[in-house]
Amino acid sequence: MPTPPPPLGQDFFTRDALEVAPALVGCRLVRTLPDGETRALTITETEAYCGESDSACHAHRGRTRRNAPLYERGGIFYVYLCYGIHWLLNAVTGAEGAPQGVLIRACEGYPGPGRLTKALGIGGELTGLPVDGCAGLRFAARDGEWEITAAPRVGIAYAEPEDRARPWRFIGRRA
Repeated sequence: MPTPPPPLGQDFFTRDALEVAPALVGCRLVRTLPDGETRALTITETEAYCGESDSACHAHRGRTRRNAPLYERGGIFYVYLCYGIHWLLNAVTGAEGAPQGVLIRACEGYPGPGRLTKALGIGGELTGLPVDGCAGLRFAARDGEWEITAAPRVGIAYAEPEDRARPWRFIGRRA
């Protein structure tokens, strides 16, 4: 039986979102469910959100109760409800007080952020908890070689045109 890949620690997430987002492509989300079952999905797409100056970022209008986790030191989860329907999973990145994060947009077999959170049983209760697995969810290191391309983010029609055009979505495929 192969050795499981090591978990990604907090230091991995204290870097800038534009470094972390492409580095997460090819990594795995590992979820241990309450019944002990473990599921692992390989991340194929991420998006970076880079602080108050990024009109697509939840922190664009400053700190609120909802987006407060983005202002914490990188290495925690930020999970929010989108359109009152889908939970979306983000990893907070960077330094404390500098709000930024990475949306996990897709995994192999789950081409959408709401689909992957549903498959892994992820909800808002994980917001603010560390990414180290103590909450039953962790990131595991990349497996193999990946080709990663950058493209504009999607689903952010509310953002300023220059922010919509930024190539801050990272899409990967196995090399």
